[in-house]
Amino acid sequence: MAISSSRIQLLLPLVVGYAINLAISHGQICVAELEEEYVPLFIFGDSLFDVGNNNYINTTTDMQANFWPYGLTSFKYPSGRVSDGRLIPDFIAEYANMEFIPPYLQIGNHQYSKGANFASAGAGALVETNQGLVIDLSSQLKYFIEVETLLKQKLGDEEARTLLISKAIYLFSIGTNDYLVPFIPNIYSSILQKYPPQVYVDMVLGNLTIVIKEIYKKGGRKFGFLNLFPLGCLPVAKALNLKINKDGCVEEIMEITQLHNVALKELLQKLETQLQGFKYSYIDFHTAISERIKDPSKYGFKESKIGCCGGGPYRGFQSCGGKRSVKEYELCENVEEYLIFDAAHPTEKAYHQIAEQMWNGDHNFAGPYNLRELHQT
Repeated sequence: MAISSSRIQLLLPLVVGYAINLAISHGQICVAELEEEYVPLFIFGDSLFDVGNNNYINTTTDMQANFWPYGLTSFKYPSGRVSDGRLIPDFIAEYANMEFIPPYLQIGNHQYSKGANFASAGAGALVETNQGLVIDLSSQLKYFIEVETLLKQKLGDEEARTLLISKAIYLFSIGTNDYLVPFIPNIYSSILQKYPPQVYVDMVLGNLTIVIKEIYKKGGRKFGFLNLFPLGCLPVAKALNLKINKDGCVEEIMEITQLHNVALKELLQKLETQLQGFKYSYIDFHTAISERIKDPSKYGFKESKIGCCGGGPYRGFQSCGGKRSVKEYELCENVEEYLIFDAAHPTEKAYHQIAEQMWNGDHNFAGPYNLRELHQT
C-alpha cells in the first residue's frame, strides 16, 4: 500500500481443435497440441491481484505476505497473496473452469498460452511509488512483452497474435498505492504534494494509458479494469489521524480516489472511440466495497470498519503476522465475519463476492461488458 504450489491456468473452450501449450523453463519453449483453444488471461496490478510475485523479488516484508496468518483460509499456508485466501483472479479462473494462473516469477514451467500474472503488491502506475521495492506497472509491461516476443519467435507473428494475443483478456488493478501510500508517514517521500490532485491523477492515468496502448499494438483488444475502492475508509487510512468525513472516512483520500474513478471511466470511453475493436469492462469496485462497509449484514459480514488482522486503531497498522516494522498484532477469531482482512485488503469472502459480480454482474457494476461477456466475444 507475494510461493504457491498451485498451477494457475486459464482455459476457455471456445472451439474444439488445436491450441498451443507453451511452457518456458530456462528460456526454452515447448509446444504441444491440445484438443481445445486457449484464451489467455494476463493480469497486471498491485496487491489485490498479486498471487506471489513479490516472493521472488528483492524487497521488504512490508511488500510481502509469505508468512502466517496470510493464507489461513483456503490454502492453509502463506502463498504470498495479501489476504486470508484466494484473490479475484483466482475466482475468475475458477468461473472459467480453469486452474489458477501462477505468478510470472514463480520458478518452473509456465503455461504462457494460458496467460500470466505480473501483479506486484505495493506497485503503482507511477515508477516513484514504492520505487525499488516492487514491480511497477511499466516493468510489468516489459515482462508481458518478453512473453509476447517468445510466443512470436516460436509460432510466428500472425499465429501468436491471432491464437494467443488478440483473444486474451487483460485485467488491471492499479492506482491504490499511487494515492494511498503518499499519506503514510515515514514510508515514502510523496510526489503527490508537488502537484494539484487532478494533475496527479492525470499522471497516474497517463502511465496506464501508455500500457494499454502498447498492449493494443501487440494485439490486445479485451480489457478489464477495477476502479479504486474507498481507500479513505480502509483501516490503514483511518489510523493516520487525518480529517474524517461524515461517513467515517479520510476526506482527502476519498476526494482523490473519486477523481481517479471518474477520470478512469472517461478515459476508457475515449479509448473505445479511438482504438478500433477496443472492448472493456469497467468494474465498480468502489461501490461494491462501499455498500458492504455501510451495510455489512446484507452481505453476510458482521464487521466492516476494522481489520481482522493488524494492530493499532481499527487494526490499521500493517503489522499482520508480526514480520514487518510493527510487530504487535491481533488476529480475529472468525475471519468469515470480516470484510477486511488486514489493514488494507479484503478477505477471501469479500473477493469471492466481488469476483462473482465481475463475472455475471449487470452493466451498472461491470460495463459495458461483464467479464463473462467479454470472454465470449
